[in-house]
Amino acid sequence: MDFDLPPELSDYLAELDAFIDREIVPLERENDNIRFFDHRREDARTDWDRGGLPSADWEDLLAETRRRADAAGHYRYAFPADFGGRGGTNLDMAVIREHLARRGLGLHCDLQNEHAVVANNVGLLLMLEYGSPQQQAEWVEGLAAGTKFFAFGITEPEHGSDATHMDTRAVRDGDGWVINGEKTWNTGIHTADADLIFARTAGEAGDGRGITAFLVPPDARGFTVEEYLWTFNMPTDHGRVTLRDVRVGADAVFGPEGRGLAVVQHFFNENRIRQAASSLGAAQYCIDRAVAYAKERKPFGKALADNQAIQFPLVELHTQCEMLRTLIHKTAWTMDRRGTFAASEQVSMCNYWANRLCCEAADRAMQVYGGLGYSRHQPFEHIYRHHRRYRITEGAEEIQMRRVAGYLFGFMSSHAPKGV
Repeated sequence: MDFDLPPELSDYLAELDAFIDREIVPLERENDNIRFFDHRREDARTDWDRGGLPSADWEDLLAETRRRADAAGHYRYAFPADFGGRGGTNLDMAVIREHLARRGLGLHCDLQNEHAVVANNVGLLLMLEYGSPQQQAEWVEGLAAGTKFFAFGITEPEHGSDATHMDTRAVRDGDGWVINGEKTWNTGIHTADADLIFARTAGEAGDGRGITAFLVPPDARGFTVEEYLWTFNMPTDHGRVTLRDVRVGADAVFGPEGRGLAVVQHFFNENRIRQAASSLGAAQYCIDRAVAYAKERKPFGKALADNQAIQFPLVELHTQCEMLRTLIHKTAWTMDRRGTFAASEQVSMCNYWANRLCCEAADRAMQVYGGLGYSRHQPFEHIYRHHRRYRITEGAEEIQMRRVAGYLFGFMSSHAPKGV
């Protein structure tokens, strides 16, 4: 077994760093753009007069970063060559996502909104896999360039982790459909070109089959954004929406009718392994910073690093990072060789452990830095508040553990998502 990274991937990381240092870091420092990353970050990013939505200046800066990354040939790295990409694998993306997050906060990678100079654009991958020829013609280029995207409307106020009991219904009406229901945590709906709404079209509550995905325009009659939910980490773009007799055509159906949960599961596996890699990178960043500070800080006449009470917690966290990195790489490698669903159990392991580890590493870095670590003049409180959400929103860690138990005790198949 060879655990070395492919030479072309190592070369690409160097190429990527050179691009970031040459074009992205100077942009981050122009015109007081650093306000989006220093102690003013939440206030600079948030439009308090528009319900806490991201400020226009902040989103414009992110868009300019994406444009530069695309022009330099980095933004589409994971996409097929036919769409301007380099055909990046799951292993490539896991390594790249960790690498970017390990650099710390910056325009190169801001995990608060899944922004990165190498796009984690699972929406495009889903469009290529499940979109009709008409949908692909309409969507692919915009998705690839980062100028167009759809929000994700699966979670409901009364059915958070259990998608099979969703109350949203779609019924046939002539050559189209009428949708009624309510969704919450529709991230990015304020600028989305469509909301990917999942609704029951057949079967009974609890059935895996009978749920269909629809691309619904947010300006459709009867589609209303009721509120944006304020969170632990601002700004917010997490909308709660209602659909009252929303009519869409047959061409709005995304993927096979009644098999919407297969689309969901495909999205989860592709996204969760990359998100786990990002949490790992952020965790390692916190550890690296804490170790460096412990060497420099000398209270009572000696470095903090001389104290085993400082050393041992960081040693444990560093060891966990090393073990997790190996599992993430193996899981991504397995997905590349055996298919998206071949390592679902391991994806859940990676995801829940990485998210928890990141929170623990950020908390420990705060402790090592003392009062300064608790302040907004260091990034650890921001990292903690952001990554704490992934222990819920990326599939609650209890759900991830339950999923692992399903495979461990033989309740779930290791070949495909059960019931879909």
